[in-house]
Amino acid sequence: MADTAQLKQIASQIRRDIVRMVHAVQSGHPGGSLGCTDFLTALYFKILQRNPSFNMDGIGEDIFFLSNGHISPLFYSTLARAGYFDVKELATFRKLNSRLQGHPTTHEHLPGIRVASGSLGQGLSVAIGAALSKKLNGDDHLVFALCGDGELDEGQNWEAIMFAAHHKVDNLIATVDFNGQQIDGSTNNVMNLNSLKAKFEAFNWTVIEMDGNDMDDTVAGLDKAKSLTGNGKPICILMKTSMGKGVDFMEGSHAWHGIAPNDDQLAKALAQLPETLGDY
Repeated sequence: MADTAQLKQIASQIRRDIVRMVHAVQSGHPGGSLGCTDFLTALYFKILQRNPSFNMDGIGEDIFFLSNGHISPLFYSTLARAGYFDVKELATFRKLNSRLQGHPTTHEHLPGIRVASGSLGQGLSVAIGAALSKKLNGDDHLVFALCGDGELDEGQNWEAIMFAAHHKVDNLIATVDFNGQQIDGSTNNVMNLNSLKAKFEAFNWTVIEMDGNDMDDTVAGLDKAKSLTGNGKPICILMKTSMGKGVDFMEGSHAWHGIAPNDDQLAKALAQLPETLGDY
């Protein structure tokens, strides 16, 4: 199990993978991917009780669902670096006949992917179903989910949030990437979310907050969330991040939600991200 220094090294390499993958095909979503890198690194290399031999049913292990599937570069790199498939396959991102399409899908049978995602608003519902399934099967492992703050504009989320509380889905930890940005601008301007903490608490969830770009705080926040499970309420982590984290000219700007760096921008980005595990 990786310590903080090792997690930071892994995160740096994953960020390199992200910008290289998106640059290579001039397509993809680097902003949210970079912002959530520390979270997914901590989850897969520290927190999840996972089976390295991938089983679609996820019985007997913790499982994760990515709802905001457009940050697939991050998900693919994390899965590859965690041993689910060969890192060299990252070079096929978004290419014809690749298993690594722009949004994760299941018909390519890519290890680590349990649901097609990217149609925003649906992932939380899937995660709740999986968590209920674990309860019915007597499986005491946990279900984790990640969604975006802008994604909460989708009404299905709030039906799911209400359902989870009513049915006491207390083996679920749902994290919101609270970066304040979405494709068309800031969340405050597009559809003001106001106090998400008050909203989730009003729906009878347990809510904690953490800095998703501080590795120590991310690990501590996930550990705390795990300790709060089993108490009759679903858990929400409001995770503060900066879109484009790790690349100074991308940070904090919605402009990098879904555009690729050019050659010069790639070089500048890579100069800020140490190569720690070897590029694919």
